[in-house]
Amino acid sequence: MNIKSRYFKSRIAVMVAALACPLLFGGCSVKYSLSGASIAPEIQTVSIARFPNNALLVAPILSSTLTDALQDRFTRQTRLAVVPENGDLRFEGEITNYTSTPAAVSGEEMAVITVRVRFTNAFQPEFNYDKTFSAFSDYSSSRLLQEAEPTLIPEIVDQLVENIFNDAVSNW
Repeated sequence: MNIKSRYFKSRIAVMVAALACPLLFGGCSVKYSLSGASIAPEIQTVSIARFPNNALLVAPILSSTLTDALQDRFTRQTRLAVVPENGDLRFEGEITNYTSTPAAVSGEEMAVITVRVRFTNAFQPEFNYDKTFSAFSDYSSSRLLQEAEPTLIPEIVDQLVENIFNDAVSNW
């Protein structure tokens, strides 16, 4: 057998194998998620109640920004339908603290938001939790907190939503 015929036979074997693999393994599937979410197939809905601001320091945009950001995260990064109440996954809670304190090392100010979240998974109760989440961001001490809030609050809320989302649906 010459080199050309061996080459063509090996090419044919590779093509046959390439065509046969999808047929043999077609019933197998692996689901990947860029968000890291691991949601059981029976879970179809999520409800996210409004997070009232019960902190002593009240920012008018904080409650709606947090609630909307959490709803948006589930809409964008999962297949779940957001429903007003009684979802398969349920979030409720409140903003318990919103403060501004000097950041010791940098000479800047630090805004901190703390949220208590009660999460219920109707199908997997072992993943339920009642936790407190905190996040912060620094801002220039030459600005008043109210001046910095339009950029600070969304930045801090993004951190909070990331942590809340991951604790609820990234069961690694």
